[in-house]
Amino acid sequence: MEDVKLVELLLTAEIFNRFENLSESDIPRDIRKTLYSRGSLKRPIVIKEDVATRYAGKVDLPFVDFNPLTKQLKITAFDLAVKWLSSRAIEVIKKNPVLAFYYENFDSLDVSYEEAKKNNLPVHGDKEWLLQMLSDLEKNEEFKEMLSLVKISSPEEVDVDLESIALNEEQINEIRKLEVAIKETEYLKRIGLTDIGKILFIGPPGTGKTTTARALSKRFYLPILEVRLSMITSQYLGETSKNIEKIFEVAKKLSPCILFIDEFDYIAKTRTSDEHAAIKRAVNTLLKAIDDINLVEDKVLLISATNHPSLLDPAVWRRFDKVLEFPEPEERIRRRIFEIFLRRIEGDFDLDLLVKETQGFTGADIKLVVREAVLRALVEGRRRIHQKDLLDAIEEIKTRFVMRYDG
Repeated sequence: MEDVKLVELLLTAEIFNRFENLSESDIPRDIRKTLYSRGSLKRPIVIKEDVATRYAGKVDLPFVDFNPLTKQLKITAFDLAVKWLSSRAIEVIKKNPVLAFYYENFDSLDVSYEEAKKNNLPVHGDKEWLLQMLSDLEKNEEFKEMLSLVKISSPEEVDVDLESIALNEEQINEIRKLEVAIKETEYLKRIGLTDIGKILFIGPPGTGKTTTARALSKRFYLPILEVRLSMITSQYLGETSKNIEKIFEVAKKLSPCILFIDEFDYIAKTRTSDEHAAIKRAVNTLLKAIDDINLVEDKVLLISATNHPSLLDPAVWRRFDKVLEFPEPEERIRRRIFEIFLRRIEGDFDLDLLVKETQGFTGADIKLVVREAVLRALVEGRRRIHQKDLLDAIEEIKTRFVMRYDG
């Protein structure tokens, strides 16, 4: 198998270098990860000894030459290598878009470039690709300052997935629509449906707005740029408009990606006649930036979130093609939340009672209940959680509710 991996690696590099219409996303992710250790994936890709050893181990083949001076491995008989691999590893070829492209067009094998590409994760979700893009952006002083105010993560850095979130039917259906829209951007562009992919999440704190946005990064394999509007609002009000423009500019440079704007009401609140002119300019800048970005043409999925939708300017609402509610979870959802948080915890639980006792609790509140119950048990030297631990924790959280509202 090591000899197959080496030939796959060398042929992938050779074919990729020959055909300009192949992109970095055509290179299989495990090969990309190996090549990143030598820098970027820009042509020409050169396979050094250490890269080959890391990917395939040490292999000696008659049609592979090693240059001890440059430490480079290269195929000396391309046609022989092509035939050698096709006779031994057709499944490898089918899963590798670069190889499938070549063999589909030139060797008439039963392989499909489109099928291989469909099952290969694209380069824009790789942590290494994102770091490289950010490194290039940081060379510009204006972008460097902006990047310090936002959080940018690759999908593999996101620690939550949709399976660990209890969503209602409307939320699940909307995610399915987004998933299809991302896959069908070329079709949507062709039919003129371009103003799409701008979603507003509304609901009380702790109902899963931010968590869902992050989980979509992993689900769609897209980097996510998270920004809280309070963080980019400068004491020098004129700078706020510039910061807003820079955020959207960064998102376009990192596309395809998700731009998640939290605390959306912080700036986009209802405009009044006595507001400072600079605030009005900031709001207008935000509205224009939203108008000038979309999923189909810019490959940017815009998600904004607010705990206070009533504060939003009516002009803001019109900018979003979907407003998605995150209400306090109903009984069925609370049960699912408990099931998710308790699934790896040993104990005997009466979920019906727990759901009944947590009326009005958000997902974040339930997570806190489980946290308190686990820590109490650990203090007593137990890893098995009793129903009483959870009920006591629920009562404690209810007490905090009272203190919060009275205070």
